Amino acid sequence: MSATLAPDRSPLTAADRCDRCGARAYVRVTLQTGGELFFCAHHARQHEENLRKIAVHFDDETERIDEEAATPER
Repeated sequence: MSATLAPDRSPLTAADRCDRCGARAYVRVTLQTGGELFFCAHHARQHEENLRKIAVHFDDETERIDEEAATPER
């Protein structure tokens, strides 16, 4: 997946949850209607082809998974 983060979009946080399973969301899909859908990396990959067909923006932050895993907890 490639990132197409819109300039006015804030990064996703741990409070953003996947609309399919409730896991932490790393992908935000903005629809033409202005609505947003959130997906974990797994569900974003699983549905990416169809999501990109309906998305105005496909904000992919899955690269943060490895970055956050490497950061020691405090």
